[in-house]
Amino acid sequence: MIENRLVIGVSSRALFDLTVENEIFRTQGVEAYCCYQVEHEKELLKPGNGFRLIEALLNINKIPGQEGRVEVIIMSHNSPDTSLRVFNSIAHYGLDISRAVLASGASLTPYLEAFCTDLYLSADERDVSLAIECGIAAGIICCDEIKTYDSGQEISQIRIAFDGDAVLFSDESEQIFRREGLEAFEENERRQAENPLKQGPFAKFLKTLSDIQKEFPPEQAPIRTALVTARCAPAHERVIRTLRAWNVRIDEAFFLGGAAKRDILKAFGAHIFFDDQAVHTALASEVVPSALVPYKPGLGTEHKEDP
Repeated sequence: MIENRLVIGVSSRALFDLTVENEIFRTQGVEAYCCYQVEHEKELLKPGNGFRLIEALLNINKIPGQEGRVEVIIMSHNSPDTSLRVFNSIAHYGLDISRAVLASGASLTPYLEAFCTDLYLSADERDVSLAIECGIAAGIICCDEIKTYDSGQEISQIRIAFDGDAVLFSDESEQIFRREGLEAFEENERRQAENPLKQGPFAKFLKTLSDIQKEFPPEQAPIRTALVTARCAPAHERVIRTLRAWNVRIDEAFFLGGAAKRDILKAFGAHIFFDDQAVHTALASEVVPSALVPYKPGLGTEHKEDP
């Protein structure tokens, strides 16, 4: 349906601050939530933790030659009748979002596939897990606390950071680490150094970003990417050779050997960080927007509702 575009699906709770509304939904049920939204539909919603990223991605469309390159679609369990508040807020902030899926509680997964979604951001674990099972890059954006991560100035270059194993790559090597320990993991990576890692849930998304980057000189690219991984030498070589085999560009790489990722992500200035371990996203979300990738062991890329 949408060709040659970067297609982003985003839930209303990832885009806007719906903390109060979600609490009503959780404690009082669907009917109370719907009544509240209708009664307050003329009150604007405040930006949520995914707002700045979505705003910046849409700004790529303003670059000459990139018109229409990014398509953002609201993917919501809301009914059409309760959606006016979201659309009023979208119009107020000047977001170029015209498409929406309002599923009235039904599964969103078929529609993510129908729109050929490259990335799905939601606060709902089940929706995100189902998306990943269908081969769609997806993350549970941290919405427990809405934060202002920057001064509000326009983002001139979008910075996206990824963990390695179980995010960009499959978890095959990570499973060796968990079963047999660090020494066995490093020995395996040393032996397999020239064999590319299998693709993880975000491999295709990285390749799509890389295609956009290749249309610009490095210093003018609207997107800058980083790999932030617990790997270190000698396990770094296989990663570098894998990215080379995929013909993708990673602008910065940090092989941390188990050191904390929080300060590196802050220094990089990530506008979103994807990791498969909650301990890392919880710490990272203190300084940058972060999203948990609920990758199931051995899943590979083949294969409570968020209002």
